Amino acid sequence: QAASSPAADPPESIAKKLLRVNLSDLAAKGAVPRGYLLVAAWPPDADEAWIRRFAEGLASDQAVFGISLWGGDTVKTPGPMTLSLTAIGEVSEGEVIRRGGAKRGDDIYVTGTLGDAALGLKLLQGGLEGLDDEHAAFLAGRYREPLPRLAFGAKLPGIAHAALDVSDGLMADLGHLCSASGAGARIEFERLPRSAAGRAALALRPELGDLVAGGGDDYEILFTAAPGSAGRIAAVAAESGVQATRIGSIGPAGEGIRAVDAAGREIPLKQLGYRHF
Repeated sequence: QAASSPAADPPESIAKKLLRVNLSDLAAKGAVPRGYLLVAAWPPDADEAWIRRFAEGLASDQAVFGISLWGGDTVKTPGPMTLSLTAIGEVSEGEVIRRGGAKRGDDIYVTGTLGDAALGLKLLQGGLEGLDDEHAAFLAGRYREPLPRLAFGAKLPGIAHAALDVSDGLMADLGHLCSASGAGARIEFERLPRSAAGRAALALRPELGDLVAGGGDDYEILFTAAPGSAGRIAAVAAESGVQATRIGSIGPAGEGIRAVDAAGREIPLKQLGYRHF
């Protein structure tokens, strides 16, 4: 595969990712998206054809997700192009799913599969030679155009005790959830869901295995629920067409956050996720 950079991504994909990563936050709160605000700061040499394709990407996703552009700002900048988007959604009073509600004994679930986007970025940077075209296209697509789990998230109020979307990486975002909840967690590493393309990539580059738990950019929903909720979660997964996998359990804060193998031995992970500061 030829190496590329995120700046070389198609304008349509950049627009879609900008919108979808924000819609993913709404999905994890159980909210329905209504509209968005966009701030675009264009450099003097901004290419009109690029801007047109960017706008076409937004228009396409507006139709897909049934939302519209409510406002924002458009300015000129002497520096690099800067794009910032805020998505606005709606949820019934008292039904917002927060990060801080996890309870000891809760099961931990995640939607979809993990590590695909991080592996897709490695691929686009030229670091995954030998992957077949179908798997390569899947991983690149997961990086460039994530799928916010809106249909699934809308059915989580009343089931999930705590939730957030996986943007920084599973272990990092689980840390945010546990910190807000005053809890610890135990993750069963072998249960982490992987796609066929992800497995194929890791067969070629086993040393990239930490990206499953720490790569980031997955935009899946990480949530906790009472053990007795398994049947309801399976029903929501079937109704929304989204896989949901139990990957561990919530424990006391003093136990920290651990990833363990099938025998219960702790697995040291070198890459735990993105750190904002």
